[in-house]
Amino acid sequence: MNFDDTPEEAKFRAEARAWIDANAPKDLYEELANQGFGGSAKGRTAGLGPAKAWQKKKAEGGWACLNWPKEYGGRGASPIERVIWGQEEGVYGKLSGAFIIGHGMCGPTVMAYADEETKRRLLPPLASGEKIWCQLFSEPAGGSDLAGLRTKAEKDGDDWVINGQKIWTSGAQHSDYGILITRTDPTVPKHKGMTMFWLDMKSPGVEVRPIKQANGQSEFNEVYFTNVRIPDSQRLGAVNDGWKVSLTTLMNERLTIGGSMATGFSELFDFCSRIQTEDGLAIEDRAVRSKLADWAVKTSGLKYTGMRAISAVSKGENPGPENSIGKLVAGSMMQDIAMYALDLQAQGGALNDPELSDFGARFQAMLLRSPATRIEGGSDEILRNIIAERVLGLPGDVRVDKDVPFNKIPTSGRG
Repeated sequence: MNFDDTPEEAKFRAEARAWIDANAPKDLYEELANQGFGGSAKGRTAGLGPAKAWQKKKAEGGWACLNWPKEYGGRGASPIERVIWGQEEGVYGKLSGAFIIGHGMCGPTVMAYADEETKRRLLPPLASGEKIWCQLFSEPAGGSDLAGLRTKAEKDGDDWVINGQKIWTSGAQHSDYGILITRTDPTVPKHKGMTMFWLDMKSPGVEVRPIKQANGQSEFNEVYFTNVRIPDSQRLGAVNDGWKVSLTTLMNERLTIGGSMATGFSELFDFCSRIQTEDGLAIEDRAVRSKLADWAVKTSGLKYTGMRAISAVSKGENPGPENSIGKLVAGSMMQDIAMYALDLQAQGGALNDPELSDFGARFQAMLLRSPATRIEGGSDEILRNIIAERVLGLPGDVRVDKDVPFNKIPTSGRG
């Protein structure tokens, strides 16, 4: 790949830079620049006011969801131009956290399967940040097996009646809409009896309960559905073809998460350049430099693997299973980096107060958030299976329930 800007890309970069310089909320720059992953974050579950204001301003200037078609609130830009925008937006991109799921996962799914009237009605408010979306997939009994879901959708005239529970739904308490995968036919194998819908999160019968996390935040939620009625017009894809629809969401999810996930490497490098250990400045220690070198190589690999994925998308290809690699590597790398930084702090690593801990407790917050990172968007084990089977072509894992009707699969407490 040639990473130099073409004349057209250079012109786009200069235009983007000038617009950001004239419109960015510079009063938030220092806070955003010092904001570590896992800590209190504007644009994720707090600070929605500034996040929505910045997204609205971008939409008004024609800079929201750049690669979406103009009629859906985008700019019709190329994937490469989207990358250029991200580079120029810099720390202000952290304000987009609340919209990542909607822009990167829900929006592409609606765009692929909804009718034209629905797309023109739902997508522009999503692009502009006026509406927030969530993804209602995981369930308590299913673990990482999405096809093991038990939330039921039963046909009643022109409506579907939904009953069940979802869990670990990011941002559900702030969401206006969501995409929902359900079980519509339990008499066929589990991958063949699911159907996808979009729904209003304020619908009667929808209850959202935030989950308190180890880091003190509540990004994730339980969502309960009790006799929730959804019109058939809100179905995405064919009845019982929800697995195919969900793959569109999941492939975009892994591209979105893997391409944007923080690893903590730049923060660690800065930290090691400043912290004093018993033997002097950390970065002057050979063992520390060796660790940094390993992570620098991985960081470079993640960058260029992401670039290859973007290059493929720019040629009209759909996001593929290889995008699982970025998420798998970045998630474990973040946890390892956070643990190493705490080791360098010695006893001080036990302090979780930003006012007392070195580096504002950024690595403590990162470590407490990292287990969730390795589960959301597909656990490490699931991603390894995907890479092994669908990227490397290795033999598939043994699945004894593959061709068994879902209602015949034994579960705890049921023969």
